[in-house]
Formats: sequence, C-alpha cells, structure tokens
Amino acid sequence: MKVVKNARVASIDVMRGLVMMIMMLDHVRETFFLRWQVTDPMDVAQTEPALFFSRFAAHFCAPMFVFLTGLSAWLYAHPSAGPRPATGFLLKRGLFLVVLEVLVVSVAWTGIFPAPTIYLQVIWVIGLAMIALALLHQLPRAALAVIGLVIVGGHNLLTPVTFAPGDWGYIPWTILHDRGFLVAEGALKIKVSYPLLPWIGVIALGYVAGPWYARTVDSARRRSLLVTAGVTALAALLVLRGLNVYGETLDWTTGETALRTVMSFLNVTKYPPSLAFLLLTLGVGLVVLGWLEQRDNLFLRVCAWFGGAPMFYYLLHLFLLLGLQKLAVAMFGANYGSRYEFDYLWQVWLLSAVLIPLLYWPCKAFAAFKRRTSMGWVRYL
Repeated sequence: MKVVKNARVASIDVMRGLVMMIMMLDHVRETFFLRWQVTDPMDVAQTEPALFFSRFAAHFCAPMFVFLTGLSAWLYAHPSAGPRPATGFLLKRGLFLVVLEVLVVSVAWTGIFPAPTIYLQVIWVIGLAMIALALLHQLPRAALAVIGLVIVGGHNLLTPVTFAPGDWGYIPWTILHDRGFLVAEGALKIKVSYPLLPWIGVIALGYVAGPWYARTVDSARRRSLLVTAGVTALAALLVLRGLNVYGETLDWTTGETALRTVMSFLNVTKYPPSLAFLLLTLGVGLVVLGWLEQRDNLFLRVCAWFGGAPMFYYLLHLFLLLGLQKLAVAMFGANYGSRYEFDYLWQVWLLSAVLIPLLYWPCKAFAAFKRRTSMGWVRYL
C-alpha cells in the first residue's frame, strides 16, 4: 500500500476504514430513521429485510475495531527498534476514551451538555478493554490466548446470572455482562449499552494475533494464519448455531421463505455479544484481513486514510450528523416528534454514500498530520 509507511500493516488501516464506512450507514439510520427501532436480537418476523441487513452490516464494526485495537497494541509494544513497555500507553489511552465517551461522544449524539442520559457505548468499552489489556498483556501469549478464548467462548454460560437493581451485584454485573442503568433516576441518567466482559476476550485475542504481523512473518504465512483462523471460527459457528447447541440465546428457526430463514440464522445477539455473534463477525473479518494482504487499489487506499484517523473520523461524523439533523429540522420542520426523519430506508443509504466522500479529505489531511507529527497526544486520535 502506498498510503502508509509500512506495507506490512496496511491492511489494518484498510480494515478499520471499511468498518468505519459501514458504521456511517448505521449512524445515519439512528439519526434519520430512528422511529424504526430494531431490537437485539432483531424480530425477524417484524423487520423488513432491507432494514435487517442494514443493521446486520453494522454488527461487524465493534468486534473488528476491538480486535484490531488489541492487534495494534501488540504492534505498539513491538516496534522495529525492539520491545517497549505498553502498560502506560494502554492505561492512558483507555482512560482517555472513557472520559471522551462521557464528555464528548454523549454530546455528539444529543447536542446537549451535559447529556440527560449518558449511554456508555463502544468508545467506553474499548477504553475499559484497553485498561484490562494493560494488566493482562504481560502474561505469556499462551495464557492470554486461553483467557481470551475462555471469555469469548464461555461467557454465554453466565446469561442466567442476573441481579435486580439495588442488589449487591447489580452495578458490577451491569458493567461486566448485562445492559442496564447504573443511575436510573434524577437529572443525570447513566446506562451501560456495551457490557465489558466479552470485549476483554476480543481485545486479548487481538493482542495474541499481533505476532502474525511481526516483521519475520511473510505475507503468505500471515494470510494463511488469518484465513485459517477465520474459517475455523465460521466452521464452529455452523456447527454450534446450525444445531442450536450453544452460543446464542435465540435459536434460529425455519421461516416462511428462504430469505427469512437466512435472516433467522444470522440474527445473533450483540449486547453482550454472544459467541455466535463473535464467531460470525470475527470469522468473516479475519478472512477479509487475509484477503487484503497484498491488495492495492484506489478504494483500499481511501479506506486506509479513514483507518489512519479512526477517532477523528468517529467524532467528525457524529457531529456532522448532529448538525445535519438540526439543519433539517430548521429547513423542513420536525416530522416525527422533535426530529426530522426520512420516509424510506433508501434515503439512509443515499445520505451515507454522500457523506463518506465528504469526510475523505479532512480525514486524509489529519491522518497525514498524525503520521508526521511528534506531538504525543495526536496518537490518541
């Protein structure tokens, strides 16, 4: 890839860029098509296929981003000059992301400071996962792999464990495994949307995969490792999900049409991410990462520029959508409560296709600045 200094890791930025563009579609939907809510998992019988697959596409974003965060942490700890401590960087970066979620991202979604309800979402969970990785990454690689696999593969066994609000375990369990309100009353409410525990497993597995990107590993070997891991995950999904044995709380069923049957099979739980959810998303993501090895074209270079400035893109696109929502209300009036919303899903796709190119130039400029600057804080964006 010509857009990065190190062709060995170009595919990481490309993959980040791909999932970030998919994320745009989901966030446009949440900004201009919010009245058509989707549950988790979705109600296949009541969800139109176009809306189902629009939401389904976004399932790949968080798992790949967390996995690549772990992988990138290994690369940070193992530069060409030799190993260096990563604990401080991971702790500071993780705390930065948690604060960013609370003080900035919540405002970007609502346009209100302080936001009446703070939703602890993907940025918060990446931050906490990085803090966990700061404590875990010094373990032997095999031990860290076991921890990651046990968490990803075993946390579904914890689904029956619940605590009612006010119980001694409610707050820690809500943070770790069950969505819910940490503060449900008063002027400021706080809700955990992304429970932490499964994502610790994902970021750990990303760190374990880091040595596949070592300078001593050639591209063909790396591609083989990535594709083998991805296919193995998908094969496990076909067995476990296909037989409705384990890994997903909602069994799939035969629908009235072949399409509805496929939708039922793919209808996996995101909050917290079930084993089936992670086998599907990480399995496909790893195969795509392998495919990206040695690929180079204009589209992938564009993706790499987006992937080179992930936090800048994330904040920029949220504030852009916030501004467009307010502009639409001012120009056309609110047509659904206090909001302006589209009448058709194709309008969501169209606006997404328009906005992504508009963000290309500022993201490219910031990514280039990030690569040449010596200012340490820029690494956090």
